[in-house]
Amino acid sequence: MEKVIYLDNAATTKTAPEVVEAMLPYFTEYYGNPSSIYSVGAEAKKALNQARETIAETLSASSNEIYFTAGGSEADNWAIKATAEAYASKGKHMITSAIEHHAVLHTCQYLEKNGFEVTYVGVDENGIIKLDELKAAIRPDTILISVMFANNEIGTIQPVKEIGEIAKAHGILFHTDAVQAYGQIPIHVDEYHIDMLSASGHKLNGPKGIGFLYIRKGVKSRSFVHGGQQERGRRAGTENVPGAVGFAAAAKRAFAKLEERVEQEKKLRDYLMERIEKEIPYCRLNGDREKRLPNNVNFSFQFIEGEALLIMLDMKGICASSGSACTSGSLDPSHVLLAIGLPHEIAHGSLRLTVSEENTMEEMDKVVNEVKAVVERLRAMSPLYEDFCKSKE
Repeated sequence: MEKVIYLDNAATTKTAPEVVEAMLPYFTEYYGNPSSIYSVGAEAKKALNQARETIAETLSASSNEIYFTAGGSEADNWAIKATAEAYASKGKHMITSAIEHHAVLHTCQYLEKNGFEVTYVGVDENGIIKLDELKAAIRPDTILISVMFANNEIGTIQPVKEIGEIAKAHGILFHTDAVQAYGQIPIHVDEYHIDMLSASGHKLNGPKGIGFLYIRKGVKSRSFVHGGQQERGRRAGTENVPGAVGFAAAAKRAFAKLEERVEQEKKLRDYLMERIEKEIPYCRLNGDREKRLPNNVNFSFQFIEGEALLIMLDMKGICASSGSACTSGSLDPSHVLLAIGLPHEIAHGSLRLTVSEENTMEEMDKVVNEVKAVVERLRAMSPLYEDFCKSKE
C-alpha cells in the first residue's frame, strides 16, 4: 500500500509516541479517581496537578487559572455562556468576528435567542479583523470581545495584542479561541491582555477529548457543568487524568522545540505556496501571506469543486481538506472565504493543506504534482472553464 501523505493537521494530529507513553500508567496503574483519598487516587491527583502546572507555564499563567475541559468547543462554550450569565447585570452585548469557528458563532447565535445582542465584526480580504470596526462596535453594555488567535481555515493570525489592549481600555473581558495557535505561537496571557483562552490537545500531537480553558484570576465565571466539586467547583465530573497528562506532555513537547519546528513547517508551507502559485493558473492564496500560521496553506481554484478535488487526492493517498473539519458535511461554501470577499463559485473550489514537521520536501513535490494534475483534469470536464477559455481566444 502506498504511503499516505497526511496534510490535514489543522483537523487533528497524530498522537506522539512519548505522549501515549506518558498516558499509559494512568489507564492501568494509577487509575484511581483523583477525588479519592487513598494512594492510587492520590497519585492520579498529583499527576493532574502537575499537568495543570505544565500547561500554565506555557502561558506564563498560574496553575489555578487552568480548567480542563473535553476539548476546544467546550472551552469556547464555557467562556462565552458563563460570561453571559455572570455579567448579564452589567450588559447583554458581545462582540466577535465574522470568521470565528462555529463553536463560537453557534454559541453566540444561541445567546442571541436568549436576550443577548452580538456584533459580528468584518475582516479584510486577508482575514484580519477590522480594528476600527471593532472599536466602533463597543457600547456601554458590551461585556465580552471574543476573537480567535488564528483562523483554522486560512491560517491568518489576528492582532491579538491590540485587541486585548482595546478590551482592557474599555473594561471589557477578552476571550480568544487559540485552538489552532496554541503550540504554534508563543502566547503570554498578560502581555496580550487575555482574560480567557481556549485550547485543545489533539491539535498539537496530544490526545482527543481533552482541552482547557484559561480563566484569569478575578474573572467571574459560573459553573459550567453542575455536580461535584471538580475543577474548583466550576466543572463537575471525574477528571480525564490520562487525557490531562497527555495534553501536558504534548504541550511540553511542542514548546520545547517550537522555533525549530516552526522553521521546518514554514519551509514546507512556503515551498507549497510558491509552486502552486507558479504552476497552477487561476488560483488564489487565501489568508495573509505573512501573518499566517507556519503550517497553513489555503488556495481557491477557479472552475472546480473542492469536494471532487479532495476525493481525487485521497485516491492518490493525500489527506487534505477544504476547510474546517466541523463543517465537512455541509454543502455551503466556507463562511470564512465568503467573509474575505470570495464569490460562492470560487469559495467552493478551496483546498486547505496543513503540514507537520514530519512531512518532507519530496512529499510536497508529489502533492503539488498531484494537485496540478487533478485541477487540470477537473477543469477539462468543466463547461465553465471551456467557455472561459473560448472567451480568451
